[in-house]
Amino acid sequence: MLHIAVCDDEPGQLAGLEALLREYLRARSSLAGQVTPFSDSCALVEAARERGSFDLYLLDVLLPGMGGIQAGLRLRELGDGGQIIYLTASSEYAVDSYTVGAFFYLLKPVGRETLFQVLDRAVEQQLCRRAEGVVVPTREGPQRLLLEQIYYAERVGRCIRYYCAGKTVDSVTLRTSFREAAAPLLADGRFCLCGASYLFNLQHVAGVEARTARAGFQEAWARFWLGEGAR
Repeated sequence: MLHIAVCDDEPGQLAGLEALLREYLRARSSLAGQVTPFSDSCALVEAARERGSFDLYLLDVLLPGMGGIQAGLRLRELGDGGQIIYLTASSEYAVDSYTVGAFFYLLKPVGRETLFQVLDRAVEQQLCRRAEGVVVPTREGPQRLLLEQIYYAERVGRCIRYYCAGKTVDSVTLRTSFREAAAPLLADGRFCLCGASYLFNLQHVAGVEARTARAGFQEAWARFWLGEGAR
């Protein structure tokens, strides 16, 4: 099930976007999806906090109160990896959209064909990311962990401990270095080593303290949220 959130404070725009999204889902018979409209960005962020991430967000940039860019930052602070598509009548915020790792920036009015093409690409990427995982050998047998649900991993004694959404998983005793054992995660742009014994999923890192972080990690985090790692 694909969960899509759309937010616009103008009732006519919101209804039009919602109708286009429902038409898109009907036209893609292999996709099962649900569209949830919001006229207030604070309500959208709170819904994402309570229910978990939506797969796609279509956000107006110029919203009263919490603007679309700020709402995107709040979502990222929650560790939200959903694809964000911004819609606005002005191109002046295009650069700002990259600070939240936005998937695309569309100028209003948005044509049906253009929107459907962008949605196709965003959905494909999101479904691929949702399905990506790694198999971890444990004492209870192999366990498959979804990459997006791994917050970070660390070396604990002679094993790797994976901190995931709602659980921790310990690997069997390592027979290689931490870096070699973590190679399947490092092959994905979301993950970055920090020191010799920690591996973080940048998707779940909301900020970096410049005075204490290693320079390489800080740069990797910045590149990720500017779109290089996320794509």
